[in-house]
Amino acid sequence: MQTDSLFYEIFQTDPDIVFELIGKQSARNTTYTFASLEVKQTSFRMDGILLPPIYATDLPIVFVEVQGYKDTKKVVYSSLFSEIFLYLHDYQPVNDWCAVLIFIKRSLDPRLPIQYEDFADSPRFIRIYLDELEAKPNQSLGLSLLQLISLRKEIATESARELVKRTRQLQDAEKQRKFIQLIETVFVYKFPNLGREEIEAMLGLSELKQTRVYQEAFEEGKEEGKEEGQQAGELRGKLAAVPLLLQAGISVEQIAEQLSLDLETVRQVVREQ
Repeated sequence: MQTDSLFYEIFQTDPDIVFELIGKQSARNTTYTFASLEVKQTSFRMDGILLPPIYATDLPIVFVEVQGYKDTKKVVYSSLFSEIFLYLHDYQPVNDWCAVLIFIKRSLDPRLPIQYEDFADSPRFIRIYLDELEAKPNQSLGLSLLQLISLRKEIATESARELVKRTRQLQDAEKQRKFIQLIETVFVYKFPNLGREEIEAMLGLSELKQTRVYQEAFEEGKEEGKEEGQQAGELRGKLAAVPLLLQAGISVEQIAEQLSLDLETVRQVVREQ
């Protein structure tokens, strides 16, 4: 099953899951942003990048790649490192970096090519095999959700029901809704022949979705989605205006101030021209 986009959606919901996977805490409890960025010169798209806040120049950028299917061409490593170094060349970040490559199961790993063996024991590069992760006491919902993806169908339902129970204990109704939705999505991938109602019944979600708290969170989520879409459109409009303002002789600093954009964002647009 093609699960890459599902993983990225999970990491978007809770970026700290990546740090839990590699056994580290997000430094100083800093909130990272999970993003998707394009390497302009080649049209490569980096789907998984954890970016620290702009002011946290001492914290690393974390590149995340997920491999959920057999790599018949055996290019997962060369593609990952190519994209990383092209990104570093293109964006010229001041931060250090590290990379996390996640395999749903070890058998999907084509093995590190000899050209990249220097990274085998490097702290910059970490490989994770979900099928070998052991459940830990008090582990996060996010990590449990990742493990659910790699479970066999025969045992996945019971684990998912237990995860739903834990999710229902969340005090944040919106976060509860998002995790329930992600659990459902995992089962849509696992059981493509089942309809939504059948999956809801399998996971015991029918009653939950009728509760007032869930319904309110659902409506709030829809409104947030509309607002995020509007904000994204406004940002695209501002970025499109940058070249025109430059041609009019306005300085980069003035453009950033007038459009309420970060100065580095404007400079990046200029470099891409």
